[in-house]
Amino acid sequence: MELAEGSAAWAIPWPCIHEFLAIVTHPAIYDPPTPLAKALDQVEAWLESPSLVLLAEDPGYWSELRRGLEAGKIVGPRVHDARVAALCRRHGARELWTADRDFGRFPGLSVRNPLLT
Repeated sequence: MELAEGSAAWAIPWPCIHEFLAIVTHPAIYDPPTPLAKALDQVEAWLESPSLVLLAEDPGYWSELRRGLEAGKIVGPRVHDARVAALCRRHGARELWTADRDFGRFPGLSVRNPLLT
């Protein structure tokens, strides 16, 4: 809440918004899953933050992704993580907040678990 309402810039990569919607509304993960309308409202709330920067692919993105895939020998489902890491690095993000420990394998990006702080 502090982050979204503050004046300091913060960012969400678009793939993370997609993943959020896929996870919280998934009936095999949550019983009951979050209703779609409530999940969409949460995304709307984030998008209303005046300090939010949405990270998307740009012309230099492919080089960053390829470099990360090759350096980490990333294949299969971890390609999604590489995509998020590449977007963050490409846009100059210094720190990624996630509970997913797999992100530690991508150099140039500090990872912080917000659930442990």
